[in-house]
Amino acid sequence: MELLLEGIYRYYGFDFRGYARSSLRRRLWRRVHEEGTGTLSGLLERVLHDPPAMERLLLDLSISVTSMFRDPSFYARFRDRVVPLLRTYPFIRIWNAGCSSGEETYSLAILLEEEGLYERSRIYATDINEAVLERAKRAAFPLENMRSYTENYVRAGGRGEFSGYYAANGRMARFRESLGRQIVFAQHNLVSDGIFNDFHLIVCRNVMIYFGTELQASVHRLFFDSLEPFGVLALGQKESIRHSPYAARFEELDGAQKLYRKVPS
Repeated sequence: MELLLEGIYRYYGFDFRGYARSSLRRRLWRRVHEEGTGTLSGLLERVLHDPPAMERLLLDLSISVTSMFRDPSFYARFRDRVVPLLRTYPFIRIWNAGCSSGEETYSLAILLEEEGLYERSRIYATDINEAVLERAKRAAFPLENMRSYTENYVRAGGRGEFSGYYAANGRMARFRESLGRQIVFAQHNLVSDGIFNDFHLIVCRNVMIYFGTELQASVHRLFFDSLEPFGVLALGQKESIRHSPYAARFEELDGAQKLYRKVPS
C-alpha cells in the first residue's frame, strides 16, 4: 500500500499518504476488485500506465458522500450563530473546502440568499477531484433526491419553497443559474496546496475524518492561516478542533454543531 501511494504521488502529484489507513485500505481494495488486478501491486501498475484507471481510483479515494442541507440542525444553528457575524462584513469571502459535487455549496448559496447576504458574498468551492467539480458546475442533481433534500431544507429552517430553486429537466433537477453567479469552483488539494485567499468563513465538513493525525494538523494550520481574525470555521459532526494545535486560538460558537470563531492571540 505504501508503494502504491508513493507511486501515485510521484507520478500524478496526488498525495494520499497521510490519509487514515483503515478507510484508505477499504477503498484501495475495492478498486483492486473493480479493476480485476488481483493485488495492490497490480493496481499500481495499472494506474501508472492507464490514466483513466487513475481517474477511477481518484473518484474512489475522494470523499463524495453528500446531500443538500445534510445535517439540517447544522444549517439551523448556522443561521442563528454565524449569519449575524457575516452581516458585519461589507463583502464576505467563504471557502467551501472539499465541496465534492456541489450540494453543500448550493445549500450555502440558498441560505445566504434567504438571509439577504448572497449578493455581497463570494463562495470559493474547491475539491481535489476535477470530475466532481465539473458535475458541481452543472448544478444538476437527480430529481429523485429532491424529496429528501426538501425535507432537509425545511428542517434546516428554509424560508421559502425549495421547489422554487430548481426546475425539472428529464430525470435531473437543474438549479437556478443565479445561484451560481457568486460561486467559483476550482481544484485545490488540502494535502499539498496552500493559502489562496483570506476568508471570513471556512466550511469543511466530513472531510478530515478520513485524514490521519499529522495530516489533520497540517490542514488545521492551513485553515487557521486562511481565516481572518474573528473568522468562523465549520467542521463536521464527527470532527473536532480539540486536538488541533490551534485549539486555544478558537472560541466555541456551538460545540454540538462544530462552529468555531478565530480569536486574536
